[in-house]
Amino acid sequence: MAEFDFDVIVIGSGPGGYVAAIRAAQLGLKTACVESRETLGGTCLNVGCIPSKALLHGSELFEEAKDGTLAKFGVKIPAPELDLSALQGEKSTAVKELTGGIAFLFKKNKVTWLKGLGSFVDKHTVKVGEEEHSARNIVIATGSSVTPLPGVEIDNDAGIIVDSTGGLALDRVPNKMVVIGGGVIGLELGSVWRRLGAEVTVVEFLDQLLPGMDDSIRKEAAKIFKKQGMELKLSTKVTGAEVKDGKATLTVEPSNGGDAETIEADCVLVAIGRKPNTDGLNLEAIGLSTNQRGQIEPDHDFRTKVDSVWAIGDVIPGPMLAHKAEDEGIAVAENIAGEHGIVNHAVIPSVVYTMPEMAGVGLTEQQAKDAGHEVKVGNFPMMANSRAKTNREPDGFVKIIADAETDRVLGAWCIASLAGTMIAQIAQAMEFGATSEDIAYTCHAHPTHSEAVKEAAMAVRGKPIHI
Repeated sequence: MAEFDFDVIVIGSGPGGYVAAIRAAQLGLKTACVESRETLGGTCLNVGCIPSKALLHGSELFEEAKDGTLAKFGVKIPAPELDLSALQGEKSTAVKELTGGIAFLFKKNKVTWLKGLGSFVDKHTVKVGEEEHSARNIVIATGSSVTPLPGVEIDNDAGIIVDSTGGLALDRVPNKMVVIGGGVIGLELGSVWRRLGAEVTVVEFLDQLLPGMDDSIRKEAAKIFKKQGMELKLSTKVTGAEVKDGKATLTVEPSNGGDAETIEADCVLVAIGRKPNTDGLNLEAIGLSTNQRGQIEPDHDFRTKVDSVWAIGDVIPGPMLAHKAEDEGIAVAENIAGEHGIVNHAVIPSVVYTMPEMAGVGLTEQQAKDAGHEVKVGNFPMMANSRAKTNREPDGFVKIIADAETDRVLGAWCIASLAGTMIAQIAQAMEFGATSEDIAYTCHAHPTHSEAVKEAAMAVRGKPIHI
């Protein structure tokens, strides 16, 4: 039998890759992880999920001080001033702590970090820099990168037309910002800069925000963001962009065609989606091809058509979410080790970390109907939840969709200040095959936001208490 340098080499150290590497090492496999950045953690920890949450939290605190929310609760302070460099510094500290934490876990679990870009030599060999390393199994976990918009050139260093990476690193608050794309990333970063003082316009090609979420969330989101001061230009496409004298001028027109108009902005954030990072891997060397969307299509166990090569995360079909990649990282390591790693892709929660948060899991109401289910739906408004009302967080609702015949929960969608945390309960309930009755008759602590989940489940059966 051929001798290999490692049992497993993972290419990429994002949430999928680093978790796969650590889990493989925990299972007794000699493991290496290839990463070209100076720090581990991939897009998520370096220029994605983590830094954006630091800015979201900081901007929320600033707005609470500025808009009188703190004063309403008796905390009186002079007019607050924004120290953007301090906020950016706190963001950088959080990123450093978490990326350093992964480096510590690699050392603790004896995972070798191969620094550089990885590409295939053959199905058991990866080239990193000038060196070649062999492994019995190789996991592709190279993640995704920003989808470019034709005719709109990104220059993060100039800070005028930026992508999400540049949008996290601005050194000033723009007077006017245009966000191209009404999805999760655009709305999160747009809400950060709006709270810090920018006038924000969101341009979305579709007729509603947040594609993929339940229609009730999409409609309510538009109302909430408008109320917060965002201008929404839906059913609108960007056809060109020009930068001159430190400003950008966008040309836009109706998505279905019509008269063009121009919008001037100090900063334009392009956030129209992400694409799999498969270029540069030299997949041709192992006879592996991608589908039309540039994705690698593995089997149920995450094994590709090449028996020694596996793939997880943003490079394979499914939602491009860090927690999906993490679960796949654990599963692929267990499968390589001869165990049974499984991910239930029907129960992957998604969260928009605006304020309030928006979250969902399972099927939308329309998807449930399209799948042939007769459904019963329960809704409960957060304004009737005692904790939300006391905290002056009345926006939103919880919606639970159940099969009318079996009462099994098919999906749930909610808007609330803690929606991202609340959705975990419903995801776990669905993993156990729960009915709405199971949730309705589970005792929930009072007063908590999560009582709205219980009441929405009671509403499926037509009998909530507090409305």
